[in-house]
Amino acid sequence: MFKIKKNDTVLVISGKDKGKQGKVLKVFPKQRRAIVEKINLVKKAMRARSPEQPGGIVSIEAPIYLSKLMLICKNCNRPTRVGFKILADGTKTRVCKKCNTPI
Repeated sequence: MFKIKKNDTVLVISGKDKGKQGKVLKVFPKQRRAIVEKINLVKKAMRARSPEQPGGIVSIEAPIYLSKLMLICKNCNRPTRVGFKILADGTKTRVCKKCNTPI
């Protein structure tokens, strides 16, 4: 079970985008990378697909290592480390280490 999942809000803690926040769009568990909205933008030359979609140089999000991301807790609204807890019904959930609430 990974600590960062799709639709989580994360903070970039190192690299060229340090200090920026964004929403996780996709996670690649085998590569330990994630695509975050408006983070780690790279330029790419695109061919024209149709008259509505002209070609040219566009900015797209590239994957970023999970170790460079820190989850932002929805309850305390701060970047936090993530722990795991097994609930009474036997399900495993992620827990904020600062406010100790399920994420």
